[in-house]
Amino acid sequence: MPIELSSPFRGSVAVSAGLVTPKALRGPGFRRLFTGIFVRADVEVDLELRSRAALLVVEGRGALGGWSAAELLGASCGPADAAAEVVVAGGSHKNRPGLWVRHDRLPVEETMSLGDGVVVTTRLRTAFDLARRAPLVEAVVAVDALAHVHGFAPADLVPLGYRHLGARGSAQLPEVVALADPLAESPMESRIRFALLAAGLPAPVLQHPVGPCRLDMAYPAARLAVEYDGRDHLTPERALYDLDRQAHLTRCGWDVLRFRAREVMLRPWWVAATVQRALAR
Repeated sequence: MPIELSSPFRGSVAVSAGLVTPKALRGPGFRRLFTGIFVRADVEVDLELRSRAALLVVEGRGALGGWSAAELLGASCGPADAAAEVVVAGGSHKNRPGLWVRHDRLPVEETMSLGDGVVVTTRLRTAFDLARRAPLVEAVVAVDALAHVHGFAPADLVPLGYRHLGARGSAQLPEVVALADPLAESPMESRIRFALLAAGLPAPVLQHPVGPCRLDMAYPAARLAVEYDGRDHLTPERALYDLDRQAHLTRCGWDVLRFRAREVMLRPWWVAATVQRALAR
């Protein structure tokens, strides 16, 4: 396979192929991702790129798992600084900064190839692993994201749990399955919903239609909408759309509560209390 210097590559292989010199690799034109693994310095380093580099570290053995697999499967839901994760059934590879090598059972039917040498745990295995290992709220976020993107029901994880009886953390799986909802369209929506449920509030209706509008979360009986106000709302075009949308909802008698990332991440209790007060009114 041709070596692309804009993708992670093993330095020794690129040097042998005459594509770069050892001196150049040590210079400002390249960035070292892991020992012996490089990429061009002008390439943005994100979780996907670090994950592809991780497969080179373990020499193609095993499969990307956890947040890495979710990222490659198009269900980005992990922390931006999450370590790349590779699941291996054996071998002597060890963890290193930015890379978690997880030794675990890995049946071949629970892996899938995405091409270009990239192998990941399947959608269900990825959701199962995150459901049992991540803190509860992040586990729900992960299952929401994977179920939404890939169209499976959270309950589909239950048979996989029976297949891996006794797996570490699997006691959390039933609670995650009960809380997850594939209608959630973003990790922040999932976190808001989790905050509401954790505070003992009724589960909101997700993606509730009001004429041409669709609400992230809604309490239809109270005509109360709860929405995440993300960065995409800051563009001039989106701001104009939001004004028209708000006018329509106001005409229909709806109140709308909007929460930003900082509030959701740092003060989930306040988010829930604000919704609770609005419902009481």
